[in-house]
This record gives sequence, C-alpha cells and structure tokens, in this order.
Amino acid sequence: MGRAEERRARQRGGHRAAPGRRSPSAAAAPPVAGAKPAKGRIRRLFTWKKMLGTFLGLCLLGIGGFIVLYMAVDVPKGNAAARQQSNIYKYSDGKVLARVGTVNRESVDLAKVPKPVQHTFVAAENKTFYHDHGIDAKGLVRGLFNTVTGRGTQGGSTITQQYVKNYYLSQDQSVSRKLKEMVISLKVDRRLTKDEILAGYINTSYYGRNAYGIQAAAQAYYRTDASKLTVEQGAYLAALLQAPSQYDWVVAGPVGRKLVQERWNYVLNNMVKQNWLDPAERQAMKFSDAIPEEPRGTPGEEGQKGYLVQLANQQLEQRLMQTEGMTRSQAEAAVVDRGWTITLNIDKKRQTALEKAVKSQLTSKLNPKKRKVDGNVQAGAVSVDPKTGRIVALYGGQDYFKHYFNNATRRDYQPASTFKPVILAAALEQNATTQTGKPITANTLYDGTSGRQVVDHGSKVGFGPPNEDHVNYGPITVQRAMNESVNSVFAQMGVDVGMPKVMDTAKQLGMDTEGMQAVPAQTLGSMGASPLEMAGIYATFDNHGYKVTPSIVKTAEQKERAVSIPNPIGGQVISRTAADTVTSVLTGVVDDGTAKRSVAANPLRNGQQVAGKTGTSDENKSAWFTGYTPDLVTSVGLFGEDQKTKSHVSMMGATGQLPYPGRVNGGSYPARIWAGYTFGVTKRAKFDLNTTQGAAVQPTDTPTFSQSPTQTPSNTPSSEPPTSTTPSTTPSQTPTQTPTQTPTQTPPTGTPTTGPPTGGVTDGPLDPNGSGNFSR
Repeated sequence: MGRAEERRARQRGGHRAAPGRRSPSAAAAPPVAGAKPAKGRIRRLFTWKKMLGTFLGLCLLGIGGFIVLYMAVDVPKGNAAARQQSNIYKYSDGKVLARVGTVNRESVDLAKVPKPVQHTFVAAENKTFYHDHGIDAKGLVRGLFNTVTGRGTQGGSTITQQYVKNYYLSQDQSVSRKLKEMVISLKVDRRLTKDEILAGYINTSYYGRNAYGIQAAAQAYYRTDASKLTVEQGAYLAALLQAPSQYDWVVAGPVGRKLVQERWNYVLNNMVKQNWLDPAERQAMKFSDAIPEEPRGTPGEEGQKGYLVQLANQQLEQRLMQTEGMTRSQAEAAVVDRGWTITLNIDKKRQTALEKAVKSQLTSKLNPKKRKVDGNVQAGAVSVDPKTGRIVALYGGQDYFKHYFNNATRRDYQPASTFKPVILAAALEQNATTQTGKPITANTLYDGTSGRQVVDHGSKVGFGPPNEDHVNYGPITVQRAMNESVNSVFAQMGVDVGMPKVMDTAKQLGMDTEGMQAVPAQTLGSMGASPLEMAGIYATFDNHGYKVTPSIVKTAEQKERAVSIPNPIGGQVISRTAADTVTSVLTGVVDDGTAKRSVAANPLRNGQQVAGKTGTSDENKSAWFTGYTPDLVTSVGLFGEDQKTKSHVSMMGATGQLPYPGRVNGGSYPARIWAGYTFGVTKRAKFDLNTTQGAAVQPTDTPTFSQSPTQTPSNTPSSEPPTSTTPSTTPSQTPTQTPTQTPTQTPPTGTPTTGPPTGGVTDGPLDPNGSGNFSR
C-alpha cells in the first residue's frame, strides 16, 4: 500500500495493511532522493480545518472577554468638576509664586445653544455622531495599537468617547483606560440620548483661556452668552478644541493662525456636506467675523506672574505630549486646574531685578499721553543660566492683565543683527572660505560698501543690503564688521558659507527654522524669533557649543505622580573653538562697537567681561540686545506694536530722549535694560576661551585704508570682495589711518508694514537704494 492509500485508510478508520502485502521491492526501496517529510508534517499541522477552528476559538475567546469586560465595567459617577483643583506655582527656592485655579465653568441647556452652533461641533469632531453607537471601532483599535507600541495618540475618537474622557475618566493614555472608555461609551450611548451626550460634551470640554464649557467659552472669547453665538463664532470655538492655546487667535503665531483658519473652514465645509448649512450662506461667511476679543487674566496671574505661569504650563504640556503620547488638547486639559505643584527655575531676586531694570531704563520714560508712539513700545526679556539651561528671570510685558501676549516668547518680530553671530558660527564650523578661497576668520577682510551686490561664483545674486545710514566702510575685518554691524559684509559671508548651511546651523543652535527659506536676505535676521530663542542660541555660545534649551520648569508633581523634566543641556552642536571664537568676537561689540556706550561704559560694570550683539530691524519695528557674561545670558527685545490694531509699527521717537532721528537702536534701551539688570546680579568673571581669534584675545584689528570710505555706494560694485593675506593672530603694527567721515543721520522714510514675519523676507532689505532699510 502506498502512502496515499495508507492515508485514505486511516481517514476511513481502517487499519494499516500488513507488511507482507507490500512488494519486496517497495519494502527494500531506499528513501526517495529529495523527499521532504517535514513539509508533510507542517501541512498536517496547518490544515484549513485546524486554522478555521483556531480562528473561531479566538473569536469566541475575544467575545467572551468582551462580555466579561462589559459586565465588569460600570458607568462611574461623573467627576469632571471634582478633578479640578488649583495649580500651585513656586519660585526655585520653594516660596509660592502663584495659586491659579478658580474654575471657570457654567453648564448650559442644549436647547439654549442655537442648532447651527450645535452642528459646528458635530461637523468638527464626529460627522456620524447622530448615527453611530458611541465608538469608532477602527479608531479605537488604532489607538490601542499606538498606545501599546508607544506611538502616541491621534484623532479619531467620537464625541461620545471624548465626553466619557472629559466627564467620567481622565486623559491618561493607558490601555486599561482606553478599554474602559470603549465600554463606558457603549453604555452611555444606550442610556443617554444624542442630545444629552452632545450637551455633556460641549459643557465639559476645555476651550482655553481657563474656560470649561461652551457658556464660559462664549464669555471668554466673545463677551456674550452661548445662546447668542453666531455660526462663525461657533465654528471657531469648535475648531479651538483641537489645540486651544495654539489656536487662540489673539496670541497665536503665524502657524497657529493658519491652522485655526484651515480648521474653521473645514468645520463649515463639513456642515455644507451634511446639509446643515446653505452653500450660498457658507460662501458669504468671513473668518474676520469669528475673530475673538482680547483675553482677560485669571486671578493670581497679575503682573509678571501670568507670563511665568503661561510658559510653565506650555512646557509641561509639551513634556506630557512627549512622554505620555497626549494630543495638544489632551495635554492642556491635563495641566490647567488639575492640582499640579509646579516649581519653576525662576530666581525671585533676579526676577525682581529684571522687572526693576525694565522700569527704570524704559517704562518710566514712556508717556503715551504726550507721545502716541510711547504707547506702542512693548518689552520682552529672558535670562538664562548657560551652565544649567534654567530660566532664572523673565519679563513678558507691562502686565498680564493688560497685555496678554507674552513678549518673551512671541516669534513675530525680526531679530535683526542679533542673527549675525549665527552666520559667523556657521562659517567657523564649516571652515568656510571667501569667494577667492580665503579662510573666514575674525581678521578676514570684506568689502563693507553699503548696498554692495552680493556675488556667488562671480555672479550677482540680486541682493545688496544697505548699511545703517548708508555708511560705506570699504575694506573691513570681520571683527570690526561685527562691532559696527555691517550688513553688506554678513550678506556676502552668508552666501560664502552657503545659506542652507547657515540655516542648518541656526536650527542646531535652537532656532525654529521650519518654513524659513535659505535665501541671502535672511542674513539680516528678517525671520521671526523670540527673546527665548535668542537667549538659548547665545547660551549655547556661552556654554562652549553645548546645546542649551532654556527651561522654566524645575519639577512638576500631581498627588503621587511626578513628571520627569529633561536636562536642558544637550550635546555638542558646534565645536568649542567655533563657539568660543564667536564669544571672543562679540566682546568687541561691547568694548568697541554698537553696545559700547550703554554696556562697556556703564558705571556698574566693574570690570565684568561681556559679549553680546545689538539688533535694529527694518523701519525700527524691533530693537534687541542679547548679551552674556560667563555665568548669565539675557536677551532683551523691544517691539513696536500698535495699541489698537496690534500691527507692527515703528518705535521712532519713543521717549523723546534719543538724539535725532530718535531711532530706538539695540544699543540704546535694550542694552541699558540688559546692563541695569545683569551688572546688579552677577559677579566679576572672565570667559574661559579656547580660541586664538577675536577681540577677547587680541586687539580689535582696524585695517589701513588707502582712502576714506565714501558716503555714496559706487554704481558698479566689485564682483568679489577685496582680498589680502590673512592678518597674523596678533597684529604687528598699529593701523595708520581710520575712517574720517562721520556718517550722516538720515531718518527712515519707508512705509511700515504691518504683517508679522512668516519665514519669508520683507521688501525693505531687498532695496539697496531705499532709505531706512537696515539691520544693526
């Protein structure tokens, strides 16, 4: 009997045939070459019947498990209000800074909310809400998988599920919580009507501005009741739920404003698709009709406290998103009024000193009743310990109740010439050379002619920025060009290095470069940046090239739970030599450059070694001084903001105490604030530098000119910068001649633009013949 016959016999229940019936040749035959008996065993193991049986068994097991889970998990009592407790914020020494947590919640009957407004929330979050059974099976499986694999969360929960999270559970991202959410959502969907669920959802959701529920949100954003909300306003509130703080139009940056407008349009378009909104009516709707009112502060957040609390919350929320996979809206709901005890890195003495410096050096001199421009001046500052990365002091504005926008973290103003050290850092790190192959060092000579056209491999790139007041410097070293903030030199240097490399260095140092174009005009610092960002970049220079990400949160605890706070000091992002050379060069700006009068000559200095850079943007809309000692980095920015429209405006003439034309330069009030604060809270110290270049280790090198620089740019700029042999590390002789002409004081005449930087380039710096367009 062959193998096939034996198999059929066994299947019929028969017995194996006697050996004698087999042919002698078959019995004696050796195994067939290439036979695979193992494969036969695998086939017998994985027959379709066995696979089907296994699948059905697993299904029955899953169904049984679900039945047990469904019976075991009951709908708990609602605890949304019970979970809300005041957050306590402390200074670094443990003394209480603020206690914030007056719950702003007011439930409203769904019947009082206009039907179209109700539909905005359904259109935004769950179009199938009126027909589903309370859960999104696909989204739930995806969420469980992401939680188990550590991939975080993503949208997809139904309105019922979100209501269950808000009212019955928490924002915890564990598998057990998600399973409970599934069961409770199914039961709630059976027990409550859709209107009851929707009412619960819009009354328990967090909308930002410390507002829980649609009634509180209507008051916080529109100063009206929920019953009087328009469709446009309802769509905005529905859009907010995805990321309340990021989407708050009043304080949102360019990215946040773009995203909330897209979300607003998404909501209304979905309403049209669901036949809840007439297409013609939708077409006539404008986002401008949905823009909210200015926020009001929460008790306990007066003065500077609100700015400190706001940044602490943001950094804690970001940490929860990183470590627990929360979405932005979930993280906000998990932090605001949830009983946290948050200790900040803020040093009370330094915080007080910074506030006093701003008042004595600036705000006490502003008189909006006498000069309208004085009411348009906003100040922001961040002070960081470069060795630890801790934010020890912060100034966000005149008062959180009066100016909700945090000037210390806003990114809508140009950093101007405070970006020039980044260009030099990129050149040093990349061992870059000039167009003629000369290494770029502190002593490299460039052409400092105002309006000189930048060239790349012999071809003009169509960019020739003017220097401040159109001063021509002629041949000038990199050191002196940094001291005098010569735009034409650093525009050419940026192209010599390669703008992609410059922008990559900026990113490595801590600047958010997303959406920024790597174009020559960025050498003027025409992107948007915040004092917080600039403080982090300069702290990295001060910390010898080790990345510093400024942190305001020291510890964060909630009952028995503590969140791990990452070390603000990261790895080496540029070499120590490159970082120390930048520091050495920047001491020249203080001792022999644009900050000399306010910083170097300040009577409080007492021999303190200082490095820093001034910056004054196009049409005097912003002015900066970011400087540092060996132990402290502080970035101070002044911003021209119209009191009513919040558009960007010039600060020209502010205080009435500056010489004609009244330009608020980085070397004026920003540097004075910096000096008034820093020299009062630091001790005398010297930089430990590993470099042979720059003003800190050698005298400032002023080149010998064959003729005095001219006041008018030449009509035909040279195609490449002048070259010479690189000066020795220590100059062997004293310069024989210096420029003799005094630059003329020409007031800017350009028309101010009002839009915030969006990563592109302003028109002014691109015009070499325009007046008043400069970065210093």
